[in-house]
Amino acid sequence: MAPDLAASYARCRELHRRHGRTYYLATRLLPAWKRPHVHALYGFTRYADEIVDRTDGVPPAERARQLADWSQRFLAGLDGAAVDDPLLPAVLHTIDAFDLDRTDFATFLTSMAMDLEVADYPDYPALLSYMEGSAAVIGTMMLPILDPTDPAEAREPARQLGFAFQLTNFVRDVAEDLDRDRVYLPLADLARFGVSVADLREAARRGSTGPAIRELIAFEVDRARAHYAAAAPGVPMLAPSSQGCIRAAYHLYAGILDEVERAGFDVFARRAVVPRARRMAVAARCLLTAPGTPVAPPRQRVSREA
Repeated sequence: MAPDLAASYARCRELHRRHGRTYYLATRLLPAWKRPHVHALYGFTRYADEIVDRTDGVPPAERARQLADWSQRFLAGLDGAAVDDPLLPAVLHTIDAFDLDRTDFATFLTSMAMDLEVADYPDYPALLSYMEGSAAVIGTMMLPILDPTDPAEAREPARQLGFAFQLTNFVRDVAEDLDRDRVYLPLADLARFGVSVADLREAARRGSTGPAIRELIAFEVDRARAHYAAAAPGVPMLAPSSQGCIRAAYHLYAGILDEVERAGFDVFARRAVVPRARRMAVAARCLLTAPGTPVAPPRQRVSREA
């Protein structure tokens, strides 16, 4: 591997290690030759996200310009142009090595640009449309690396897992997103439980919440768990060497929702984190699970339509 390419993969790995602890741990269960490619995809999505989410005083118009510039360099690289960027060579190499669908990357970048223009979503279909680009396509990007026996059949579970992971993040990070003037919980859901955006801001200010917001969060937890249930059949479809990684990521991210529930659905008191000892135990258990073993979907707290 050329020195510049090796350095690019190393940069992606460091981004993954520093910012994606849960997913990084799961990636350690992959064969060594697959890991750099997963790091590259994480690095791509993380770097775009960092441009969009900068909170150091850079105005939205400047962030939009930076994202557009970086996106154009990436798209030019896809067409064979030389790229002067420390991260993109690994991404482009991974896309070429696995013949990844280029439209997934363009769709992702479109969703990232939406974050600079859209502050909230009226209902869940509108949020799903955003998550199609921000989350579902990441599941389909990963599929060729994970090598399913039937890629067409595995595609929908992969999309559902992307939705599940993204919605888990939205539930956990309500306060952080408010700091960025964004609300990813659908406004129709807030209205259903008698909650306003001002109520969320007040709960964030106090560091605790009342019954109405707790019921709202419980509803979103149930909705996320429904996506996990829809994703579960996809894990045994993957290559045996890939199943441990995705099985671990599945249970570790779903475990964040368990932590939210243990906290009484108060996402403002503290950030929900799966304890390190439990993360290690889950990873070890998934490593030892026989390939092809069905994945038990998360327990639904209640039966309600999401």
